[in-house]
Amino acid sequence: MKFSAIKYIPRQGLLCLILLSGLSACHRPSQNIILLDCKNFDTTIHGAHVDLYTLRSGNGLIAQVTNFGGRIVALWTPDRSGHLDDIVLGCSHIGQYLNDSETRFFGPIIGRYANRIAQGGFSLNGIEYSLNANPNGITSHGGRNGLDMVVWHVDSLTGHSIRLSHTSPNGDNGFPGTLHITADYTLTEENEFIIKYSATTDRPTIVNLTHHAMFNLKGAGEGNITDHFLTIYADHITPTDRLQIPTGEIMPVENTPFDFRTPTRIADQIDNSHEQIIYGQGYDHNWVITDFVPGQTKLVASVYEPSKGRRMEVWSDQPGIQFYSGNFLDDSVRGKSGHIYTYRGAFALETQNFPDAPHHPNFPSARLDPGDTYTHICIYKFPPPTAT
Repeated sequence: MKFSAIKYIPRQGLLCLILLSGLSACHRPSQNIILLDCKNFDTTIHGAHVDLYTLRSGNGLIAQVTNFGGRIVALWTPDRSGHLDDIVLGCSHIGQYLNDSETRFFGPIIGRYANRIAQGGFSLNGIEYSLNANPNGITSHGGRNGLDMVVWHVDSLTGHSIRLSHTSPNGDNGFPGTLHITADYTLTEENEFIIKYSATTDRPTIVNLTHHAMFNLKGAGEGNITDHFLTIYADHITPTDRLQIPTGEIMPVENTPFDFRTPTRIADQIDNSHEQIIYGQGYDHNWVITDFVPGQTKLVASVYEPSKGRRMEVWSDQPGIQFYSGNFLDDSVRGKSGHIYTYRGAFALETQNFPDAPHHPNFPSARLDPGDTYTHICIYKFPPPTAT
């Protein structure tokens, strides 16, 4: 059974009102919801038009996306009673993303190199490249003007999908090569949110893209996430130094607070005295996916929230996944619907290559050469909520 909708008409300042009907045994939503006001995202940044786009799975999953940074601004999913909640952190106005550094990484595409690169740059083919780095010589999430801060072109749009593209010029934030990138977002009737990246270059470079949605399966702003049960299908992590730069080691998770191979409540070990927990002020680490096969998409993590019954699976074809437990949220951000985003009020599960891979020959290569194509798939899937 489908639902009817009043379609958003771009740039005319209408409320994105969706009327949902057809409650059924498969937990389709029963209430009317008012989505974010599209006119609050209708603007121009660096001469390019920004807008807000609404995607629907046809089975209860609804996403709102802005082409500024490819951000997922809202993601509505049903709980065990069919009630819809918005489960990602975000802002109700584009200005908050532009003027508040605390909100920058709520839901965007991250790159050109996700996570961290140390030593102020990297070497490729004997050439040293200096990157946009902080005083410690660390480039985080692509630099000050990464892919999250650009306006992506909208190549195509349907009721359930959007294709975004961007060309990052040679030397952008210090990275070599002109990089042509596409990102496809698709919602399916199986309530999957599928992200597919593709990139090509005109000279040797490095690439590591990811998505930085911040989830709370109770609903954005509904307390912290330490009561969620997490499973990560990985036997090892890449431990870091005090600056959260990988040491190059591959550390077994067995008998450590990083063992999520079976469903484990996040709260159980998040304040452990383990050195790595202290370095991250909680969880902010890369897990090494067990039995990784290049090009093969597999289940890499799952999350369950008991009070509302929501489940989320993460599928990916990447060798690593970063679990971040919202350790630097500090109650200072007022997000959508006036919600305060509290300490550890959301988590991220970022499928990726390993952090700082250019400095560790034992890590999977992040190199991309002319004539080759970088690809990456990440699927956030929402199976039917549990009854109890």
